[in-house]
Amino acid sequence: MQHRIDLNADLGEGFGQWRLGDDEALMDVITSANVACGFHAGDPSTMRRTCDTAVAKGVRIGAQVGYRDLVGFGRRDIEYAPAELTDDLLYQLGALDAFARTAGDRVRYVKPHGALYNRIVHDDVQAAAVVEAVCRYDPALPLLGLPGSAVLRIAGERGLATVPEAFADRAYTAAGTLVPRREPHAVVHDAEHVRTRSVRIARDGAVTAADGTEVRIAARSLCVHGDTPGAAALAASVRAALLEAGVAVEPFA
Repeated sequence: MQHRIDLNADLGEGFGQWRLGDDEALMDVITSANVACGFHAGDPSTMRRTCDTAVAKGVRIGAQVGYRDLVGFGRRDIEYAPAELTDDLLYQLGALDAFARTAGDRVRYVKPHGALYNRIVHDDVQAAAVVEAVCRYDPALPLLGLPGSAVLRIAGERGLATVPEAFADRAYTAAGTLVPRREPHAVVHDAEHVRTRSVRIARDGAVTAADGTEVRIAARSLCVHGDTPGAAALAASVRAALLEAGVAVEPFA
């Protein structure tokens, strides 16, 4: 049976006159775009442009929802009342979906960003608030998350489709979680290493953790971070390596 994987990246993360990453070049390579919804990054015009480009290039649009934290780029842990977190995520979903629909498509999935993504790996309360937002907005939307995370477990219990995700350019702990960005070597920069581990994730469902432990990862989507220097070239290299290894690169949604 042929191996298949989606290739996603975080896009639309500029703000006003400040641009972050080469979104157009990335969308020539990826199959799914996690578009910032204005709370951790992005603004209405950036959201519109990103959705327009995604539709023109046949890339699936996903809502990358996050904490209300423009200054910290959504990478600072925040305490929330669960209902308030649900409301913030609903606001972001609705905003991006408006731009996706005016571009000729719709939001196809949801992926939490940054500190929220990592928090809901283990925090059942915030994880449930995220799931509640998706269920209220559109229970047909798949939810991306880390394999074995609280959010994917709760989403499955609520009947949502879940998509386990792996990271091409992030280091893993022995527990299968991401090495925190504040620690050394949390981001993998060696292009050949990223290529090799991407193929191994897609074909073998495994990755070597920072301490040398072998970790099992059953992923349907693979993320290359759009804010990493040289992200477009790295993503193109990863895609080429996957195709050379006989892995079909295609969207899950």
